[in-house]
Amino acid sequence: MFIETETTPNPSTLKFLPGRQVMADGTREFADPEAAEISPLASALFSLGDVTNVFYGSSFISVSAAPGTDWAQLKPQVVAVLLDHFVTEAPLFTGGDAAAIAVPADDEFEDDPADADIVAQIQELIETRVRPAVAGDGGDIIYRGFREGVVYLTMQGACAGCPSSTATLKQGIEGLLKHYVPEVSEVRAA
Repeated sequence: MFIETETTPNPSTLKFLPGRQVMADGTREFADPEAAEISPLASALFSLGDVTNVFYGSSFISVSAAPGTDWAQLKPQVVAVLLDHFVTEAPLFTGGDAAAIAVPADDEFEDDPADADIVAQIQELIETRVRPAVAGDGGDIIYRGFREGVVYLTMQGACAGCPSSTATLKQGIEGLLKHYVPEVSEVRAA
C-alpha cells in the first residue's frame, strides 16, 4: 500500500491520500484528543504528540500539527499510523460505523422559511462548486445559515485556521454566491 501526501494552503496541515475510501458519507473533524476517542485512527494520530487536528474526507485524511512542528519528522510517523490502520483494515470508528455517532447540530442559525428558495440556491452552489474545491485542499465547508443577506459558513480540516481562509471566504465563496444569488450581500465564518 502506498499513501500519497499533498501540501495544503494551510502550512500546518498535510493531506494524506490512502488510495481508498476513508468516509462513505460526509466528513468528520476531530479538534482534540478527547473528540478523537471514538476513532482509533484519530486517537493514534493524536498520540503522536504534535497533532492538533484530524479531518476525514471521502478519500483523504488531513492532519494538522502544532506551530513549529517539523513535518520532516512527523510525516513518516503519520504515514506509519495510517499504513497500520489501512493494512489491518481496522475500523475507522469504535463500533465500526459512524452511523451511531451523534454530532450535535448547530442551532444558532435558523433560516427564515420565507428564504427557502434562496437557501436552496446557496446550498446547491456550496455542494456543487465550493465543497469539491475545498476538499481538494484537504478540508470542508459547512453551511450554517442565511440571515438578512449574510451566509454563515464553517471551515473544517485544512481550511480551519488556514492563513488564506479569510480570502477564500471573502473573495472566492462570497464572490461566487453574490454572482449567482443576488440576495447574498456577505459571507461570514460561523
